Amino acid sequence: MRRRDCLIWTGALALPQAHARADAPLLAASWASGGQHQLGVLRVHEGRTVVAAAIDLPTRAHGLLAEPGGSLLAVARRPGDWLLRWRADGQVMARQWIEPQRCFNGHLLLSRDGRWLFSSETDLDSGQGLIGVRDAATLEKLAEWPTQGLDPHQLLLDDDDHLLVANGGVATQAETGRLKLQRATMDASLVRLDGRSGALLGQWRLADARLSPRHLGWAGTGTSGRRLLGIALQAEHDDAAARAAAPVLALFDGQRLTPCAQPAALAGYGGDIAFDGSRWAVSCPRADALAWWQADGRWLGMQPAAGACALAGDVQALWSGGGALGRWRAGLADGSAPLPEAALRLDNHWLRLPSA
Repeated sequence: MRRRDCLIWTGALALPQAHARADAPLLAASWASGGQHQLGVLRVHEGRTVVAAAIDLPTRAHGLLAEPGGSLLAVARRPGDWLLRWRADGQVMARQWIEPQRCFNGHLLLSRDGRWLFSSETDLDSGQGLIGVRDAATLEKLAEWPTQGLDPHQLLLDDDDHLLVANGGVATQAETGRLKLQRATMDASLVRLDGRSGALLGQWRLADARLSPRHLGWAGTGTSGRRLLGIALQAEHDDAAARAAAPVLALFDGQRLTPCAQPAALAGYGGDIAFDGSRWAVSCPRADALAWWQADGRWLGMQPAAGACALAGDVQALWSGGGALGRWRAGLADGSAPLPEAALRLDNHWLRLPSA
């Protein structure tokens, strides 16, 4: 019997009906608890975090995506094999297993008109990166586009409805799972792909080839008149000191890809990225910190944030998830709430949901 035939998907629902306020968010998240991987909704209520809905998963989740109709999508952590459509009340609406000799790389993106769903993937035979083009209604794959690199991770639409894709550049093999191979010859890049055909429109690399672009966010306007793209970086240097001191943020203005200076060592690992309307935040879980830059990439400072990785929010407040749920305003800590249980371990990303 195949592994996937043995896996069971279930939904478990508990709804504390607290009145939601601006400082009491609903967060779509994934986590591990008691050895079980789960997906669901967390609510901050009276200074503590409660599980409002939970769905058992076969493996760990990674990227989450909200759909226009109020449903949500989740995809497995790389190398993953499942994709799930669900509702914030814990109802599973649809599930899809990936095609043979492919794996999901952890992130999804909807086309502007909502017709297509793009997924970052890897061809397990060749190791090459792919964008899966799927029917957003059925989740069935319709086409595949090469990303012109290895290990594609997050992808976003630009102002012209083309795809910007972070090629992490690190080789892996199906039989070794997440083990990173041949880092001395890694080829990381940011690519722009035509949003209709997948044709390569541009490719950019950092001078330091050991910096792997992972997560992306939009803000501001660059020198070309386009919005600035922020890129959270993860360092793959062999030397521990070089890795620890490596930058964790780069900016792309439509023409140039530039790392941002930081006077503090952040363990070379940017976990997630967000923009709060005037400044960039990059979570650094290996340094137990949240790091901040101005919109143009000038360093602002860092704040302690134990284990913080997931980031979500808006111009009013930013929420981080780690050892506790933290609220940030204007780059400063502005409250926290403990997790529902000490053994609960949050995953890398979450989404702020509209309050009921």
